[in-house]
Parts: sequence; C-alpha cells; structure tokens
Amino acid sequence: MCRLSLLALSTVALGISATPLLADNHHGENIQGKPHHMHGAMHGDGHVPMYAEDLLAAYYAKLEKRVDLPVAPANVSLSPDATITRLAFGSCNHQLRPQTYWATIAETDPDLFLFIGDNNYGDQGWDGDAALTTLRKAYKVQAETAELAAFRSQVPMMITWDDHDYGFNDGGGSFAFKGWAETIFETFWNASDEVKSRPGIYESRMFGEKGKRTQVIMLDTRFFRSDLETMPYQMNRPALGPYQPSDNASKTMLGESQWQWLEQELAKPADLRIVVSSIQVITDAHNYEAWENLPLERQKLYAMLAGREESGLVLLSGDRHAGGIYSDTPEAAGGEQVWELTSSSLNYSFSSTERNTAREPDPKRLTDFISEENFGLVEIDWAAKTFTMSLRGATEGETRVTRTVGW
Repeated sequence: MCRLSLLALSTVALGISATPLLADNHHGENIQGKPHHMHGAMHGDGHVPMYAEDLLAAYYAKLEKRVDLPVAPANVSLSPDATITRLAFGSCNHQLRPQTYWATIAETDPDLFLFIGDNNYGDQGWDGDAALTTLRKAYKVQAETAELAAFRSQVPMMITWDDHDYGFNDGGGSFAFKGWAETIFETFWNASDEVKSRPGIYESRMFGEKGKRTQVIMLDTRFFRSDLETMPYQMNRPALGPYQPSDNASKTMLGESQWQWLEQELAKPADLRIVVSSIQVITDAHNYEAWENLPLERQKLYAMLAGREESGLVLLSGDRHAGGIYSDTPEAAGGEQVWELTSSSLNYSFSSTERNTAREPDPKRLTDFISEENFGLVEIDWAAKTFTMSLRGATEGETRVTRTVGW
C-alpha cells in the first residue's frame, strides 16, 4: 500500500494554501485550533468548504504533544499605570549573528521595547515541511541567547512578527501552515490570553494615566494579508522589488476582524498612539513589500487614523534593512501630517547608507536611508507635548538621525 509522506502532504497543503477548496476566499481568518465559522456548513450548491488546515489539524494535534516548543527567557512586566517617556524598537535580528546590541539598547533605559518583526530568520533552509522545523530551531537559538535573556530581565517587551519569523519570505494569509506558526510564536513569547483567543497576533495595550496615556498598537500584517501582485516578466527588471500596486478592492492587508478591532482601539481615549506595522506605510519609493502594494487598504488606514479619538500619533516600521524618518500629508488622512520612523536592521545590514540613499530617492523620506545596524527610539516630553524620533547605532548607540514633533 502506497503511503503519502508528510513532505508530500506539505507540498499538497502549500499548493492549496489557506484558501478554501470549495468556498470563497475568506482572507485566511481561521486557523488550526480556532474553528471556521463555516466548518460543517453546506453551501447552496451542496459543497462543504474544506481548508488546508482541515487536512493538517490532526497532524498538528499530535505534533504539539510530541515536540517541545521553545520558550523565551522570562520578561519583566510593565504596569498599565506606568508613564512611558522612552520607548525603543527594532527589527531584523538574525539569531545566528552577534546580539551585543541588546546591551546598547538597555543603556538608553527604555520603559518598553517593541520587537517588530523578522525577530529571527526561521525560514532560512526551510524545505517545505509542515512541522516548520527550521522555524522552531531558530526560536530555540533565541531561547538560549544570553544577551536576550539579560535584556528581557530588565526591559518589558511587546512583539509582533514579519515574514521571516512567520514562515517564509514575503508570506501572507495564504500560508498553509500559519496556524502552527502562530502556535510557535504565541508559545515562545508567552502571548496574552487575548491574543491566543483569536486568529492572528495583533495586540494593543494602554500605559499611563489620563494626560500621559500612551496606547501601543501592534498590527499583524501577515496572517490575513492577501497575495500581492507581481510585475510581469521583463528583460530589465526594476532593481527595487517585484511587486506592483493592486486596485483590487477584495484584497486586504489586515483582514476584516483586525480592521474592526483597530477601529475600536482608535476610539479609546489616549494622549499619544504608537502604531506598529512590520512593513513600511508611507513610502512609494520601492516595489518590495509595503502598504503601497495595496493602496486602497492604505487609504483605509489613513482614514481610520484620521478618525481616531484625538491624540498624537507616530507610526513605527521595519523590514527594509535600512531606516529613516518619513512624513506625508495624505488626502485620505484629511491633510494631517503623518510621521513614520523605520528602524532596520538590528544585526543584519546589507549595504551602506551612501549607496542605499542614492539607490532609493524618496521625497517622503526626510533623512538619509540609514543602512548600518540600528535601533529606533521614541522619547516623549509630556510637558511640551512632543515626541522625538531617532535612529541609534546598534554598536555604540550614537544618534544617526533625529526629529522632534509636537502634537
């Protein structure tokens, strides 16, 4: 009798991805262990919808009992009553490269650190297995990283993911194994019960009393995101990425449930909001992953931000292995000036500031495109009602770019 190997099953699952075999696309809003509202329901044509996770659910139920999922070193907590005056963040950390930068960040004495994506590179070497073995191994290396353990014993953290610690390069909602990737993430980072209760890993927390209240919103730009449209083949392909904007109104960045949640969060009273997107929001200067790939979704984001309960606002992003300060006054935001600080990478730089700045001219970027390893810092002056954005060198902590903004 011929047996279907697990790798073959993985290939089948990847082929059908997270889209239904016999139903309309649901933007991947259900995962293994978090039942579909349509499961068991029969369509008018007599078909019962089936999803990749349906085929894999029994496998993951057994796998979770047979493997030890890595767990991050213990983290100190931050009281909801705490006033945030200094917040650090970073992205693009390779687990096999030196991580001495954790001590440099700790020296700035941040109240909170946001780890905003590509927190490891667990997709490197992945052969398509449904067990996501390379991802689990990457997390295991992090669990045993002394510098991370020391940092987490001093500085509270909030975490979201990007593609490389989600499962595969540029991956989105059609990733067939995303439910297992979510289990790995939530187990490792000890996710809150609220995050564990729903598909995706988006989260919001409030800190401080009225008058000095900071809301930190961590978006999930992976779990629900529609497939991106690629450029047609060209002999001379543009150097800055493979994707092109899509005007398809059915495509989503956040998924219906996360959009509804975000609108509710923005209606809550806060004095300053920190909104984290693992990928860049404002820029139109490249064709890699960014909100510009889904311009209708970006307009929706701008409009929702403009309709928020009155507060200051700054966007944080990563992903690019370079960083800078961006600003725009989009029409969809009602003409409000929107600010974004991109920080990347913590220990995995690819080029130099001079080359990257020349390679990617951008009228919305107000600084050089800082390519040497860096982290971001947001310092809040509550008396003056200003925040200062800066990129700091990951080795010595020197200031590379800075800008102070009032609200």
